[in-house]
Amino acid sequence: MRISEALREKLTTAKRVAVLTGAGISAESGVPTFRGEHGLWKKFRPEELATVDAFMRNPELVWEWYSYRRELMSKIEPNPGHYALAEMQESFPEFSLITQNIDGLHQRAGTQNVIELHGNIQRNRCIECNRYYQEVEITETEKVPTCECGGYIRPDVVWFGEMLPPKALESAFQVSRSCELFFSIGTSAVVQPAASLPLVAKESGAYVVEVNIERTEITSILDEALLGKSGEVLPEIVTAIKTLRG
Repeated sequence: MRISEALREKLTTAKRVAVLTGAGISAESGVPTFRGEHGLWKKFRPEELATVDAFMRNPELVWEWYSYRRELMSKIEPNPGHYALAEMQESFPEFSLITQNIDGLHQRAGTQNVIELHGNIQRNRCIECNRYYQEVEITETEKVPTCECGGYIRPDVVWFGEMLPPKALESAFQVSRSCELFFSIGTSAVVQPAASLPLVAKESGAYVVEVNIERTEITSILDEALLGKSGEVLPEIVTAIKTLRG
């Protein structure tokens, strides 16, 4: 892969870097995506599994589904793309990673400043008092965990029809506006409001690079597109950073 002179310059001089990741980077680890030929929603209707109404109507079914997904994701490991981003954070004074993924693979790879737009499947919270629980126990007698206050505990993920966490969203826009270099990685660029973050960064003066296996609706608007798997492209970028920054 040949890195352009413009990107080489930014990799050398940038102090503030922001990254947006989508399902594509985790798909390389084996996490099924919601879209595409083998997307999870091809087999299940989202309104049956991923809405507040669905949870209130049939919490046992929703918990069974999310327990299955949590177990599936716990066996999946970060890939070279995740590790490359964790390594990249060491090269810049300010490095922020915004993710649409709920699998926690960035944190497991070592990235520290992660802004989770859609929550985290390993985290849970009460629907009544909003108390957070890292671990919950599902048993034959209690298939739906309950909080000390008596309310149902739900997975701390953003369901269809719900607003994104306000603090996470505010932070995402803030770092997108203030960065000098922005990477959009493995995202379809169609899910709002995350899809607007690369455009916000570009309008604010950042050099915006897309890393994806195919072109998206915003490719032609951005500064540069590196087509390929993030697990292959990102390690090459990290190697270039080491050479350029010493």
